[in-house]
Order: sequence, then C-alpha cells, then structure tokens
Amino acid sequence: MTKKRSTKAKPVGDSTNEGRQRKKKIANGAKAFALAAAKVAAGRHCSDITVLDLRGKSPATDYFVIATGTSDRQMRTVADEICEAAREQGLKRFGRAGYEQARWILLDFIDVVIHIFDSEYRNYYDLELLWGDAEKLEI
Repeated sequence: MTKKRSTKAKPVGDSTNEGRQRKKKIANGAKAFALAAAKVAAGRHCSDITVLDLRGKSPATDYFVIATGTSDRQMRTVADEICEAAREQGLKRFGRAGYEQARWILLDFIDVVIHIFDSEYRNYYDLELLWGDAEKLEI
C-alpha cells in the first residue's frame, strides 16, 4: 500500500510557528541595531539620544533613533559610522536624506529609522512629542 501525498497547502506566513519565530528574530535584530546606532551617536558626542519603540504604533517602522549633533561634520560622521555598523550586521540602508545639508539626516533601514538633527530642527520637529505614546528604550 502506498501513502497518498497530501494535497493540502501548508499554512504560510505569520500563522506558523516558523513565521512567528522569524518575525521575533527580525524584531530582536532591529532592537539590537537601534540600540547599537544610539551607542554610535553617544560615542561621537551627540546629545539627547532617544530610542523610541514604535512597534504597533507606526505602520512604517519599528524603531526611531533620534539624536542631536553639534555640527554638520559631526552629524555626517555619525551617519557614516551608523551605516558602517549596519553593514557589519548585514543590514542594507533603504534610503538617506539630508546628508548634504546636515540639518536633519535621516537614515532608513526599514525596521529602524535614524534621525540626526541639529538643535534647531530637533526643537522644531519634536518627534518625541509626535510619538509621545511610544516607549523609550534604555540605551
């Protein structure tokens, strides 16, 4: 007697244990990268560094890293070092904006978005107020 091959499709996506574990691994990696990016900013003397957990609040990303730089040169250096840290972790940058002007540099890594502001733009846009219900992570 031969076994009959099942024609039922296996569940795909988040409903499977494998899918849930994959999502959890990605989420843990995003959190680790957000905290690593914050440490790079701190190591380069940025001030007022905040990591916001936006999971379940933003459809666009899971974490914001927000920091204030002291000069355009310093802000570009921080951005470059964060991109290097991402490459070392196997992450690709999806987009970058504001690098040339260095008033507000945005680095988009999909699950983590980095904002490096000068003090004037940081006060004006006040992302922490906009995302006031988000949990702040310890750095």
